[in-house]
Amino acid sequence: MSAFQVKNLIRRLDNLSDEASKELDKVCGNQLWRSIGFDAFDSLDDAERRAMANYYYGQLQTVQELQSALT
Repeated sequence: MSAFQVKNLIRRLDNLSDEASKELDKVCGNQLWRSIGFDAFDSLDDAERRAMANYYYGQLQTVQELQSALT
């Protein structure tokens, strides 16, 4: 992979991370999930909101794993 491709990939991963974080803030109604992690979603009463939180948290974890592998 060229340096340019890696730089673009890192930029896209940053965008995905930002999107996932914003959506998690929106779904949870606060930023408490940042310190508690996955356990914060168990307190969500609405199953649809819990599912969205799980999806975006999984996306965020995948992005973080890829970012750590690239650096």
